[in-house]
Amino acid sequence: MTWTWDLEKAQANLVKHKISFELAERVFGDPWAITLPDSHPDEERWWTIGRPYADLPGVLFVVHTDAASDGGTGRIISARRATPAERKAYEEG
Repeated sequence: MTWTWDLEKAQANLVKHKISFELAERVFGDPWAITLPDSHPDEERWWTIGRPYADLPGVLFVVHTDAASDGGTGRIISARRATPAERKAYEEG
């Protein structure tokens, strides 16, 4: 599975949320990540909550397209730190 993103969007996300899309990409390697569909009127989107590094604290919330339905390439749309409620949902599985 590979990930792509819009460079301008990635830069804007880094400025706004202080999270790079390169870091966000690591969430997809988390075996305990939670992925659910996101309601968006214009395209099929998903969100994933997970840890970019298993041995470090920090849970991210990443919005993306489905890599499996797009020939193995997904697009990261946004990434931010998970809220306390999102982090709790992740930790409780």
